[in-house]
Amino acid sequence: MKKRSILMLGIVCAVVIIQFIRPERNNSVQEQGESMAAIYHPPDSIRLIIQQSCSDCHSNNTRYPWYAEVQPVRWFLEYHISNGKKELNLDEFASYSRRRRIHKLKAIKNQITDGDMPLPSYLWMHKEARLSKNQKEQLTTWIDKLVDSLKSTE
Repeated sequence: MKKRSILMLGIVCAVVIIQFIRPERNNSVQEQGESMAAIYHPPDSIRLIIQQSCSDCHSNNTRYPWYAEVQPVRWFLEYHISNGKKELNLDEFASYSRRRRIHKLKAIKNQITDGDMPLPSYLWMHKEARLSKNQKEQLTTWIDKLVDSLKSTE
């Protein structure tokens, strides 16, 4: 019984200690002049869809929920955000080559159509990010027009 008590005390101490190890938040104060929205000026409906369903993991500004203050949850979130930004950063979209932009836009469309994005693990806690059929159609139609526009200026 004494070994169990020591083990439990050790676990409690570890949980308390890790609360003080906090990764930096994904919040930029810089103006987003290179963002997809700044260079392509999507309609408000598209901008809202992107904000609700994409920006937390694919931009330089994440809206953190209350549970992000608890470790190791924050580490898990930061891992997903970091990977999301490596794959696609909407706030740095203008820095991509035209070819890469087209490739990324096609990949976005495919992942939306296939239901791979937003991630199911994200949707579990963010119901507002779930894309309706109509929102998917709006977004993919806008992406198709944008890809066509980019291809025509090559």
